[in-house]
Amino acid sequence: MLKIATKTKLSPEEAIKRAVDFFGPKGHGLAVKNQTADCAYFEGGGGSINVNACAEAKGTSVELESQEWDYQVKEFIRKIH
Repeated sequence: MLKIATKTKLSPEEAIKRAVDFFGPKGHGLAVKNQTADCAYFEGGGGSINVNACAEAKGTSVELESQEWDYQVKEFIRKIH
């Protein structure tokens, strides 16, 4: 299990949209089990990913928790950083 956080200039909504595009059916093929404006939960391939985005004074804090998708989570962080 991997827990990691980063900051981005994206809004929380845009960060979640990009997470859905990256991890979801059109990206890595995970099923979107739950999605709101500031969080998304994915399952598939024997694992899961939870993404939470929170607005801050300058940008957004994005926290990710991964089971079996650690490499892809780190790749996503590089894309939004």
